[in-house]
Amino acid sequence: MKNGIFFDFRLTFFSKMIAFPKIICYHIVMKIFSERLMELRKERGLSQATVAKDLGVSLGIVCYWETNKSDPTAGNIAKVARYFNVSADYLLGLSD
Repeated sequence: MKNGIFFDFRLTFFSKMIAFPKIICYHIVMKIFSERLMELRKERGLSQATVAKDLGVSLGIVCYWETNKSDPTAGNIAKVARYFNVSADYLLGLSD
């Protein structure tokens, strides 16, 4: 019985250790998205309200994206990329 409990603990512990770096990478990517979205918007002299209206999303969601309080869906990442004429890879920090 003890060996079974130890094995279960080890399995749980190691699975969390493997997932942890993925979580960190995801948060870094979303932080880059937030920064690049704000940068693109300001470079073009657009308000958050204008971007929200043009993308068909709420003002609050654009604000949340820029402050990294909410993550965009894949569809919304594609919308933002088309809107600013950049690649999704650029928005996510996967290319310069």
